[in-house]
Amino acid sequence: MASDRPFGINPEDLERALREAGIEIRDFLGKVDRTGVNTLASLFGQFVQPERARPPKPEDETTGETGSGVWVIYRVDDAGEARVEQVFPSELEALRAHRDNTDENRRVRFLPYGVPATVLDAP
Repeated sequence: MASDRPFGINPEDLERALREAGIEIRDFLGKVDRTGVNTLASLFGQFVQPERARPPKPEDETTGETGSGVWVIYRVDDAGEARVEQVFPSELEALRAHRDNTDENRRVRFLPYGVPATVLDAP
């Protein structure tokens, strides 16, 4: 007899409780069906949130976003050609080096690997 009730619950009592719960759920769903589908939707809507629209996946990252490149300080001469003066691994270092600049032709920009320095030329 001890093996029939390991938690002190009679298996017949458990079956009866489950059967009664099933009957009550069926009765409840029958009442909801008679009142309309909107009632059921509003009832379950309290527990289940609608799926929110997710933002679209971003396109593939560019070289600049992945950090594959260098920060350069360059000067554009009167002919519009750019000449790289200094190269830095991070933006912070480049901006610190460029902090006291008074020359309007001297600029800082990210230059991805594989891109020629001629892209810095003035149009």
